[in-house]
Amino acid sequence: MDFFRDQEIARRNTRLLTALFVLAVLLLIAAINIFLAFVLTASQTLEGGDPTTFELSDLDIRLTLLVSIALIVVIGAVVLYNWIRFSQGGRCVAEALGARPACSNTENPLERRAQNVIQEIALAANMPVPPLYILDKEPGINAFAAGISPGDAVVAITQGALTQLTRDELQGVIGHEFSHILNGDMRLSIRLMAMLRGITFIGDMGALLMRSAVSHRARRSTKSSNNNTVGLLLVGLVLYLVGLLGGVMAGLIKSAISKQKEYLADASSVQFTRNPSGISDALKVIGGYTPGTLVDTARAEEMSHLFFGQVKHRLWLMFATHPPLENRIRRVDPHWNGEFITRKNNLSFPEAEGNSETGMAQAQRSLAAALPSAMATEIGGIAASNQQALPATSLDQPPDDLTAAIIEEAREPLGAMSLLLALLWHENNPGKQRAAIEAAKISGLEALVVERGRELQHLKPELRLPLIELCLPTLKTLSPPQYHQFKGLLINFVKADGQIELFEWCLYQLVRHYLDPHFVKRSSSPQHAQLKAVSESLAVALGTLALLGRGDTYASFQSGLQIIGLPLVMPAAEAMGVQQFGKAIEQLANCYPLLKVTILKALIKVAEQDGQISPRELTLIKAIAAVMDCPLPNQVLHNVMLTR
Repeated sequence: MDFFRDQEIARRNTRLLTALFVLAVLLLIAAINIFLAFVLTASQTLEGGDPTTFELSDLDIRLTLLVSIALIVVIGAVVLYNWIRFSQGGRCVAEALGARPACSNTENPLERRAQNVIQEIALAANMPVPPLYILDKEPGINAFAAGISPGDAVVAITQGALTQLTRDELQGVIGHEFSHILNGDMRLSIRLMAMLRGITFIGDMGALLMRSAVSHRARRSTKSSNNNTVGLLLVGLVLYLVGLLGGVMAGLIKSAISKQKEYLADASSVQFTRNPSGISDALKVIGGYTPGTLVDTARAEEMSHLFFGQVKHRLWLMFATHPPLENRIRRVDPHWNGEFITRKNNLSFPEAEGNSETGMAQAQRSLAAALPSAMATEIGGIAASNQQALPATSLDQPPDDLTAAIIEEAREPLGAMSLLLALLWHENNPGKQRAAIEAAKISGLEALVVERGRELQHLKPELRLPLIELCLPTLKTLSPPQYHQFKGLLINFVKADGQIELFEWCLYQLVRHYLDPHFVKRSSSPQHAQLKAVSESLAVALGTLALLGRGDTYASFQSGLQIIGLPLVMPAAEAMGVQQFGKAIEQLANCYPLLKVTILKALIKVAEQDGQISPRELTLIKAIAAVMDCPLPNQVLHNVMLTR
């Protein structure tokens, strides 16, 4: 699994999508102008009585230009509207498809199981846990991930997927969707959806005009009104026919863009979960299940490229948004015997299995997902730890300093706030922090922070980031005033001892980065297309990480420069404080996606120059990657370090 390579494929697909979209718009403009010229020629023939042959030279240049500009404006406006609408986050897409959010503390065992699977894979991916949405009335087995970035992503699954799949099969499907989150497919899918809506909107306008004409004729029957109705009906018919052409183009574009990325996502799921039978068995169950992956919700066809499987039957494979099921199975299971898995009824959900989704059993799975790379900081030990499957429960007990009760508490807003504040708790001098909590007047918070603060004082560095990632999605359920109050409290905690440490910076930046867009509705776009533009920030970031290592600082810095390819000078120690480091990372976060990949590879190279990566270095790299909207899954970290 190479998410760096897959991100590059997603970028190339974006360029292909743009080219196909421009071509489709040009063809539509040509078709409408030819239709219009043909209609005008026909009307002149009827009026004059003499037959007139239509030729392209008869096109009125001024009228053609006017119609073309009008179409471009309309299509552009529709694309822009839909892009703004859906770029607000995956939540808007899920709600547009009729999905509902699952409660974080749900009592439904099937929903709880799905939430736990999402939590485990998110921890392994070093990203916040996406919210779960449910398509209640859909018996087909399907799922989708939607959003612009990992911070605003959601994962939605159908009721059929909940009831028909085992835990391992569900994990394979959700692992497939996470690969779309991590390799940049989500943003491509949103852009594809907005662009194709602009193309098909012309047909919708034509259908609306024809319905209006028919309705108008039914109400009025005068000769003049009938003439107007015929004209309106004719214009509507032209737009509708051109819209059908646009629909065909939209289908071809979706098919061209979607098929290959589905193969990549299936393969990524296998390597991401380290469980090949999960995704392959899920596909086999779909093949033996009558509803298959069909989805009936109103806008499913428009957003068909988002889903795990084909949402509608296709008479022609050239319009299919997904590869044939048999081909997908053989890609992940070359020895498949050709037989599907048939299940007549919904899966039973024994009480024992329900209990395994809470308490100690779930804590074991979550920590097994979060810890593989953290428990193997020696480069030589990484390969051995990498053999552990994601859902494994081989840990006899989770570490004493991160208990099942703490993991469960992260699902509640008050508990999530207390855990993040507890990570910043100063047990030796808590006076200013106590005063800040008292001033906030949040009932029950002080007692929780004091209790958890004592428990988490010596929490291992490698467990701190996973705990933060567990808490962040829960904090999205706060109201805007509650969030701003909590954020102010967090700042007071960070400043309580008069100095800011790197971990405190990491925690605050993660909270700000993932939660500010949800409450403040800010968005940013890439600004830097070349590493030269951020050379000073690069030097500070690489130098700070080199100072954290146990080896030769200068040699570590130089190893990073081999990846960057720029002749940078290591800054003086006083120029690499937490404040300067924070500003440097903010600049690097504004680079174009592929540059971020190069930067992260350089940071990893600096950290592992001395032959090992300390837990502190690993946590910092993961936090930087998350803040840069380029999460590094544990498996990717393993692969990058093993190539040394």
